[in-house]
Parts: sequence; C-alpha cells; structure tokens
Amino acid sequence: MTDAPAANPGLYAYAPWRDRPKLEWPDGKTCAVWVAPNLEFYELDPPANPHRKSWPRPHPDVVGYGHRDHANRVSHWRMAEVMSRHGFPGSVSLSVALCDHIPEVVEDAAARGWEFFSHGIYNTRYSYGMDEAQERAIIEDSIATVKRLTGQTIRGWLAPALTHTPRTLDLIAEYGLDYTCDLYHDDQPTDIHVASGRLTAIPYSLEVNDHYGFFIYNMSPREYADTLIRQFERLASEGEKSGTVMCIPLHSYLIGQPHRIGPFEEVLRHIAADGRAWIARAGEIVDSYRAQTGGAA
Repeated sequence: MTDAPAANPGLYAYAPWRDRPKLEWPDGKTCAVWVAPNLEFYELDPPANPHRKSWPRPHPDVVGYGHRDHANRVSHWRMAEVMSRHGFPGSVSLSVALCDHIPEVVEDAAARGWEFFSHGIYNTRYSYGMDEAQERAIIEDSIATVKRLTGQTIRGWLAPALTHTPRTLDLIAEYGLDYTCDLYHDDQPTDIHVASGRLTAIPYSLEVNDHYGFFIYNMSPREYADTLIRQFERLASEGEKSGTVMCIPLHSYLIGQPHRIGPFEEVLRHIAADGRAWIARAGEIVDSYRAQTGGAA
C-alpha cells in the first residue's frame, strides 16, 4: 500500500468486546431493551434540499404523505396500546413540528410516561448544507418546543432523516444533551469524543429497524417478528458476561398496520415474559451506564 492511511475520525475509542469491563443492569437483567417509536411529521411539499430529495416522486407526493399520515391518525394509537399492554415505555424520536401540527399524538405519548428526544423539526428537512446558526436554531427550537408541550427537557438526539453536519455531535453536547442515537457501531453504550460536555452513544439499530425490515429487507410481518426475537435471544445470552442493549426502532405507519401489529405484539409478549430483559427508557440506560463507568471516554 503506497498511500498513507486515512486519519481515524476519532469519534470514540476502540474497545474490543472481549476486553471490556463488565456492565451490569438492574436486578441482574442481561439485556436492556428500549423501544424507539419515531413520531414524525412529513410535509406534503417541503422546500427542496440540493443534496437529497424529500420524496421519491415529484412534489407534492400525495401518496408518500398520506401513507405516513396514517401514523398520526390511526397506527400510533394501535402501536402505543400494544406497547402499554406489555409494559414497554417509548423513548420517542420526535419530529418536533408534531407538537404544533398534531399535539394530540405527543400528548398521548407523554401521558403514557414516554421519554422524548429530538429527531429534528420535520423529517422532510435535512441537515445537509446547514450552517452553524441554522443547526443551533433547530437544537434550540427542539429543546424549547418539547419543554413547552410536555414539560420534559430532551436528553437525546437522532438527526432528521439521519442527516448530519461535521459539527452535529459537538453542538448537541454543548447544549447539554446526554445521548445520541446516530452511531450504529456497538451493542453497548459508548462515550463519544466531543469538544465540550459529555455525550454517550446509545445503541440504536438499523438492522432491526422496522423501516429496514419492511422497506429494505422486504420482510413479512412474521419474518420481522422472528428477527426481533432472535436479536433479543442472542443479546440476552451474551449479556450474561456484560450487559447488552437492544433497541427496537419503530414507525407506527409501518408496524401499526393491521396485518403487522399481531406478530409484533407476540415479540413484546415474548421479551416481557423472558425474565432477562430490563425494559427501560433510553435515558435510564445512559444513566446506568454512566454510573458504572463515570462517563469517561
């Protein structure tokens, strides 16, 4: 190899699985399980971003908009009731504009004791090309709007449509947020190197995200449910040596459809009855991790 290797981006320290100190979850549980419903607002005809189209069809995309609006009219309630029935609180990836457009959905989640973190303002507006002032405004808007409607101070961040700038992680840490869901590199929490403050990456998942399951991998509802159970069984077994984390990211317009919700409820029933799962909110998992590690990078 003649070219010099590219510099390591230095986002986090390298720590091979076999050499890590043991993590222990409450009550001897081996796998911390958190459910991340994405409560989102999509615009029918959003402003164009030169780096990425908001809809695959020309705007206005009535089909895409209507499909996703099923979430806030019908399928959120179906998904939420199943989660509550089996004792799973949500840690909500929130399009903050939902607080103003359809506050009833956010109020329902708050009444169920769910935790909120920001998924940007709209899921049809991307971070690509933003300057620092624009990105700061979105963070400040997220903090203020969620506080106004729910009384909660957000602790976490998942970038809108998973889009970032080189400064995103530093900025959310500067504003006092505790965790990011934007890194997919581990099955345990990880400390992130930021310019100021502390930031922890909590395991989020693309592999068992329902969007990937149904749109990318073309799974049937039962195939997706089986995938979730196999994910849990492996992580719960490995967690006997050091506690693991399983995230189940959901979009209610997908998982809350009538033909999908039944197999998903079987997954929640299985995990709740297993005995090895610490069913928790994202912030609780981060707090436990930090209490054991001191938050050191």
